[in-house]
Amino acid sequence: MQNLKQIFLTKFIIFFIAFLQSINCQANNFKLSLADSLFIAQNYQESYSIYKDILENDEAYSPAMLLKMAFVAEGMGDFSKASFYLAKYYDLNPNPRAITKIKSLTEQSNLMGYELDDIDRLIKFLSDFQMELTAVFAITLVISLIFLLVFNKKADQPKYYLPSALFIILVFIANNFFTGPRTGIVTGSPALVMEKPTAGGKLISVVEPGHRVVIRSTKDIWYEVNWMDKRAYIKKEHITRL
Repeated sequence: MQNLKQIFLTKFIIFFIAFLQSINCQANNFKLSLADSLFIAQNYQESYSIYKDILENDEAYSPAMLLKMAFVAEGMGDFSKASFYLAKYYDLNPNPRAITKIKSLTEQSNLMGYELDDIDRLIKFLSDFQMELTAVFAITLVISLIFLLVFNKKADQPKYYLPSALFIILVFIANNFFTGPRTGIVTGSPALVMEKPTAGGKLISVVEPGHRVVIRSTKDIWYEVNWMDKRAYIKKEHITRL
């Protein structure tokens, strides 16, 4: 009887969580549809407020939504915010036209951090399909375990367990390491790029907003970043996380 109660309670909790997530998704879709309709009707500031609420409070966004936010921010003369939305869009969709637009907004022809090599593209592919790859590895793991249970009498040597062990490792790697790098865009002006996380360190460069950086770690008031293939430090107040 106790087991039946525990099973019922577990199923109820799972159902309740799924129900709440469903309501949250519907609410997000409603707000996004409302914002889109306002944008189409050229009520740009009202649509922008809703888009901003979705991005900041619901932590949800799409490439199309970011482009619309960049358009409205540029129209309001907030070029820093417009550059931020375009850089965030670039993280989702590395389109060269986004870089061109950011250069135009920031009036800088040489922006750092937007170059992508083959390794960057591979990391982006793995991060974009992290859930799908994890699911494939997990399903394959379940199938391999089922085979072991069915043919447990014949699987009397360690080699028969190697596929299951391999898929356990792949599920762990996909779930924990198939994530893209943390990135940010320089929004403070002027931003000092330092060799060490201290005001008394060596100054590497003074940069204007628009540059994109990969954030390695945080140290007090500083972000440790990649700058020209080297480790450098920029104050957190001068970087907005993407």
